[in-house]
Order: sequence, then C-alpha cells, then structure tokens
Amino acid sequence: MVLIKIIPWTVTACAILAFAVWLRSDSSQLLSLRVPGTDRPASEPGLPGVPTPKLGTLTKSDGVPAEHLVGSWPRFRNAHIDGIGVEELPLTTEWGSEGPQVLWAIEVGEGHAGAAVLNGRVYLLDYDRQKQADALRCLSLTDGKEIWQYSYPVKVKRNHGMSRTVPTVTDKYVVTLGPKCHVMCLDAKTGEFRWGLDLVNDFGATVPPWYASQCPLIDNGRAILAPGGRALMIAVDCETGKIVWETPNPRGWSMTHSSIIPLDFAGRRMYVYCASGGVAGVSAEDGSILWDTDAWKINVACVATPVDVGNGRIFLSGGYEAGAMMLQLKQDGERITAKPLFRLAPKTFGSEQHTPIFYRGNIYGVRPDGQMVCLDTSGKVLWESGTGARFPKGYGPWLIAGGKIFVMNGDDGTLSILEATADGFHPLSQAKVLQGHDCWGPMAMAAGRLIVRDLTTMICLDVSPGQDKETK
Repeated sequence: MVLIKIIPWTVTACAILAFAVWLRSDSSQLLSLRVPGTDRPASEPGLPGVPTPKLGTLTKSDGVPAEHLVGSWPRFRNAHIDGIGVEELPLTTEWGSEGPQVLWAIEVGEGHAGAAVLNGRVYLLDYDRQKQADALRCLSLTDGKEIWQYSYPVKVKRNHGMSRTVPTVTDKYVVTLGPKCHVMCLDAKTGEFRWGLDLVNDFGATVPPWYASQCPLIDNGRAILAPGGRALMIAVDCETGKIVWETPNPRGWSMTHSSIIPLDFAGRRMYVYCASGGVAGVSAEDGSILWDTDAWKINVACVATPVDVGNGRIFLSGGYEAGAMMLQLKQDGERITAKPLFRLAPKTFGSEQHTPIFYRGNIYGVRPDGQMVCLDTSGKVLWESGTGARFPKGYGPWLIAGGKIFVMNGDDGTLSILEATADGFHPLSQAKVLQGHDCWGPMAMAAGRLIVRDLTTMICLDVSPGQDKETK
C-alpha cells in the first residue's frame, strides 16, 4: 500500500523536473524552421485575459524630437494612403558621385518594417531578437537617436524577416500591429501604454505566412483592423480601447498581408479590404458589409493594398500570376455592387509586393518582370521602363513626391529618381544608398528627408535642394 501511494507522487515529481529542464533549455532548437506558405505561425499569448503588449516595458532615452522640422508621413503610404508626398518642398533632381548625404543610420532587427513620421519623431515597430520582443522605437528625425522605446515579449522566429508593418500615428496616439497580430496603442509623445489586443486570442485571427504585414489605420479617432476569424473587421476607440463595432465574417475569410483603405462612395464612408477569399467594403458607421465580391482572390500572398482611383473605381493588383483588376462600385437602390471593369494579365501588369500609385490620372508601379510601368485607368500601358532598367520583381518600394518617383532596387539598394509623367520613362539620377540586401521596407518622406532600409539597417537621406550643391 505504501508503494502504491508513493508512485503517483514520484511520477508527478519527475514530470515537474522534466518541465523545468525543458524551460531552461533552448526549446526553439528542437523545432524545425518554418517553410513560408506551408504553415500558420501560432500567436504567443500573454497571461490569461491580459494582452501581451500590457506586459511591456517603457524605456526613456536622450533623443530629442525634431519639432522644428515641418513635415510628416504619419502612416503606411502617407496620410491619404496613396504613396504621395504632399509637402511643397522642392526636392533634388540629381546627385553627385557620392549620392545623397546620409544624415543618420541605425541598426534594426531583421525585417521589412517601414517608418511613420510626425512632429519630428520617427516611429518604427522593430523586433529585438536578443530580448525576444516586439519593440516600438520612437526616434528623433534630426539624428535618429532614440527618444523612447516600448517593448513587450513575444517569440518570433526568422522567416524571411520578422517585423513587417508601419505604425499609424496622430498627435495623440500611435497604433501598431506586430508580427503575430498583437495590437498596441500608446501615447504618441510619451510612449505610455493605453491599450492592447491579441487578435489571435481575442478574435480567432490566423497569423498569415511570413507573419502579419497589415498596417493599422486610424480614422476618426478609431483604429480600424481586419483580423478575420470571428470578425472580418473591427473598429476600436483609440481613447478607451473599447470595441466600437465588429463586422461579421460569414464567408470565413482570413487575414492577408494587404492593408485597409478608407473610401467615400455614394455619400457613404467605407473601409475596403482584400481578405483571403475576396474584397469587401465595410460601413465606417456600424461595420456592416456594404458589398463584397470573390471576383478578386489571391491564393498565395495577397500583399498589395487596394487603390482608390476615383468615381467608385478600385484598382487591385498582385503577384504570383494574379495580374490586376479594376472594380467598379455601383449604387443599386439601397445596395452597392462591385463588378470587374477589366482584368490585366501579369505580363501587362501585376504587383508582387508593393502597392501601385495613382497620380494625376494614371497608375504607376513595378510589375513582376521588374519593369516600371505607367497605365491609364482603362488598363492601357502608356510606357514601360524597358529591359535595360529593371527593379527586380517590384520587391523594392517606391513613392512619389515633388513630381518625381523615388524607386528602390530591392536587391542591391540602388535608389533611382524618375520623372512622374505619363509622357515616358525619364530617369533623372541614381545612387547606391544601402549596402545590405532585401531592401524591401516601405519608404517615408518628410521635411526633405527620405527614410529607407534594408534587412538590418535603416538610414535617413537628405533629398532637399541643397543636396544638389553639396555633391556637385
């Protein structure tokens, strides 16, 4: 009888000892590396009922905001989510042999996360591999010195980079979406924590292959996010963190790498999103689905964001042989419908990674064969850059500012300036500005400064007119 009573306690003690040994070992070494596209990385939940970001730490540093520098790029693709700079500051048209001046450079965690800029501050959602933590870094636009950092624990493995998103920032709030779908809202100036969500635990979201790259949107004081799972889309009050509305998800669509855009049509404001099974327009008022369609669906990697080209038209593009499509919204009584106007084959146009730009009535982008292309809104190709001027697969980013296209070669870090005109492909200047590889992160332009990155380094370039004189 004594032996029988001892056995359960012995088994329990052995189990506890084995668990302790496992915790002290590097258990990650026992797991095989994920193969992109073949799995769904699991979220790392925090304590029960407590979003992981709330477990974070705020660290203050000696950086000083460059509030004297007027200019902003407050979220993914700028304030209007169109990839166009609106500052009336003339920009350089050519560089000397040394290229543009590097004002500052910082080391960053492996990834493709881009910067947001507001009030002389640069916001970057980075990943700290040593601490195994997502880290929102607030830097000075002047010199790149860190002002503060807020980090929270989450395990993320290397998978073609880790961090991929751009924060969205207002005068009051900064909202981020981490690699494993953790959402965080902080005070934009002080970095103090306001609220957080885990979209996997809270809404049943599925982390996309290669991790999340959806960039959050703040509109009318609300954070707009597309978790999929239980809710196709949600609105969160930035002040309180309370859920304002949830969009039903009757088709079971899941999160993609695409981001949400706001769009006004027929007197209604809506949010348009490319989910796993199609495209939907959601009411900004109550989150109801105004329209949806499965005419546009990408099975491998839906990355490019929808582009509003006016008059209820939405331009969609993708890689992996997806090509491109123009949707037309129509008001039919109380209903809104979305029908394809035309579809383009990949050889005509597609976008592997970055979103095209609609500028002065035409569409600019880099298709998968590496050529920059200008289209009109009927889908007609107005010009191609030609085989002698390629930007490999469109992996590198581009933006338009001051009537010029700034486009990065994603393989070797060469930055080119082109005329943003429908008249033809007119290169103006070129310089190698990044020394690493995978130069894929979205650009940001503010106060005559261009912020770009490769896999492990972020730099700030002077592209103001004075640069012409200094480098000639």
